[in-house]
Amino acid sequence: MSLPPPQPHRVEIEHLVRRSIYQRMGRPAPLAVRAPNPLLVNISARHCHLTPAAVEALFGQGAKLTPMKWLYQKDQFAAKETITLIGPRSRVISNLRILGPCRELNQIELALTDSIALGFDIPIRSSGNIAGTPGCMLMGPAGFFEMKEGVIRAAPHVHMHPADAGFYEVKAGDYMRLRVGGPCAATFDRMLVRVHPDFKLEVHIDTDEGNACALDADTSVELLK
Repeated sequence: MSLPPPQPHRVEIEHLVRRSIYQRMGRPAPLAVRAPNPLLVNISARHCHLTPAAVEALFGQGAKLTPMKWLYQKDQFAAKETITLIGPRSRVISNLRILGPCRELNQIELALTDSIALGFDIPIRSSGNIAGTPGCMLMGPAGFFEMKEGVIRAAPHVHMHPADAGFYEVKAGDYMRLRVGGPCAATFDRMLVRVHPDFKLEVHIDTDEGNACALDADTSVELLK
């Protein structure tokens, strides 16, 4: 049984309500509301992306990923399936979530504390840039799969629609700053810009970074060029 289509995120609904209120009042919207899309900052917990061949090796011939929860970006989902990652010191992470749909390469994304616990020395890389990175062994209910490379710490990044990139006057590959408010206010100075017509405006930071700035649903955030 497939999941129903993803519903609008709370941030999107709030954005539409605010815009409607200002229109009814005949007033120009504040600058933050006049941006093409509302900004959402999410903490990306450790996870993996797999090829169809890796999924079959781990879960059996003909196996496919089963959507469990739709994510914010178009057609992206957290799968029901999980795997076990075996590190270089034979230490493991169990129940590592797979994100779908399948991709053309295998990639594991860990936080720094995860890599230290496993005995990895992993670089900070943008997604897909895995040349020369460490590999690992994966274990699933149907067997093992060896990754020759692909274990990274994902660079903090922002997904942008071209309209967002135009508004902020940036392009793919540029860097922005993310200012986070609250009691543990912090500014991230190297937020990699990724642009695609299918993207919604969303920042991804890992669990270490999210914990360091005490990010929660009510924390104020701002993107700066």
